[in-house]
Amino acid sequence: MSITDKTADATWDIAQVARMSGVTSRTLRHYDDVGLLTPAWTGADGRRHYGEPELLRLQHILVLRELGTGLDRIGRIVDADDQATVIALMRDHLSGLTAERDRYARLAATVARTIDSLERGKTMSPDHIFDGFDHEQYEPEARERWGDAAVDSSNAKWEGLGKDGQQRHLDTHREVVEALGAAKRVGLAAESPEVQEVVARHYEWVSLFWTPTRETYTGLTQMYVDDERFRRNYDEVAPGAAALLRDAAAIWADEHL
Repeated sequence: MSITDKTADATWDIAQVARMSGVTSRTLRHYDDVGLLTPAWTGADGRRHYGEPELLRLQHILVLRELGTGLDRIGRIVDADDQATVIALMRDHLSGLTAERDRYARLAATVARTIDSLERGKTMSPDHIFDGFDHEQYEPEARERWGDAAVDSSNAKWEGLGKDGQQRHLDTHREVVEALGAAKRVGLAAESPEVQEVVARHYEWVSLFWTPTRETYTGLTQMYVDDERFRRNYDEVAPGAAALLRDAAAIWADEHL
């Protein structure tokens, strides 16, 4: 039942709100306990009841939660007394959700095209294969880690490669990852000539954008292990491939850098 199905002073009990919102009754009780969402009134039987203001507040909470906001910050935002502030915040949330909607729509279209291509035996261009993916999601972190100048320089070099050069660069990295995986599966040691050759190729691949020192290169390969997002790129071929690269890079760097 929607808000418009009842009068303005109507209320819904906790079970109805849970059903309408998809939030469990247990979560609603928790929100009450921590002061995030207080019901309009509580019956003699202990059942919580919510009016339209509480439903709108819950909507605001759920939007913020979908955007990854912590409960403490959610509380500060929804407790804002200034309606203009609340509306401005909601407009920001709407912009974020709209952007995500558009991105997922592009991803859905990409997947649909891929299914169609596979079924018809057609080929797809790299632009179409990766349409909708966020290639810049790590840029803010990179700027914080290495500085604006380094990131701007890398971006310029990447753009300068052109589509064919960019694809060759991606292919080279895939070959490095697969070679590391193969080495890990057959049990080659980090100091083996085969693995050291892969590291040399990896360093050359990295150096297309910047020239790492011994410290920065070993730090980079350590990050591949420490950061699950990067580790997954290497370990998807063979578990432990990222650690093998790190260990081999330390040996290679001691000799060549």
